[in-house]
Formats: sequence, C-alpha cells, structure tokens
Amino acid sequence: MKKLIIINGPNLNLLGKRETNIYGSLTFNEFFDTIQEKYKNVNIEYFQSNIEGEIINRLHEAGYGAYDGIVLNAAAYTHTSVGIGDAVKAIETPVVEVHISNTFDREEFRHVSYVSPNAKGVIVGFGLQSYELGIQSFL
Repeated sequence: MKKLIIINGPNLNLLGKRETNIYGSLTFNEFFDTIQEKYKNVNIEYFQSNIEGEIINRLHEAGYGAYDGIVLNAAAYTHTSVGIGDAVKAIETPVVEVHISNTFDREEFRHVSYVSPNAKGVIVGFGLQSYELGIQSFL
C-alpha cells in the first residue's frame, strides 16, 4: 500500500473561510475526508502548520523512506522560504508542489517558487483538485 503525506503551509487551515472566491468554500478537512474515502487503497496522512520550521521538520521526518511521496502546498512560504526549498532538495522522498490557485494569474511575487526547482513536478490552478492530481502522480 502506498503511503503519502500532504503537507500544507500557512493560512491553509482557513480554507472554507478565507477568500472563498479564490479558494472555495470547502474546508481542507472536508476535502481530506473525501480523498481518503476515494483512495482507500492509499494511506494518506495530513499535516498543516503556519510555522516555517515545523514544515521543514515534517519534511525531514517524511523524507527518508517513511513515505512514498509528499504533496506539498507551502502556500506563501513557496515564494519566500529558501529553507523549505532546501529541505525539499535535501530529502530523498519525491515531492509534488501543488497550489489551489493559479499562482501565475496573481501578484508577481507569487510567480517565484523556491520549491519548484527541487520538486518532482508542479500542479497549479485546479482548486482542491490540485491535491488529487498530486496524489495520482504517485499512483
């Protein structure tokens, strides 16, 4: 059985409440329940933090054989955190970078990613389905 982890960065705990015109009205926990139901043959775990160092620590923990893949939405840290980019580069477990919105259709600072150069792939702009596409890339 494949074992995957979704790691979410800052403010994604507010999905369903914040900027619903961009992120939709579904909470991440509601969405996570649906993908767990859909992918019963895959062990999928979930971690979210608003704290950069906690995300780096979780990447380190997940990065050496504990998981078959990591689906990472580093959120705003995507565009600012050299540390998260370096953590993705340092680990062995492949990482797929995902974003709910099309980051290239937003502010210019969101066009830069410190994660992308070290990711297996990047999925942007498909709403919460971006996560599902990330999961499917490992199956």
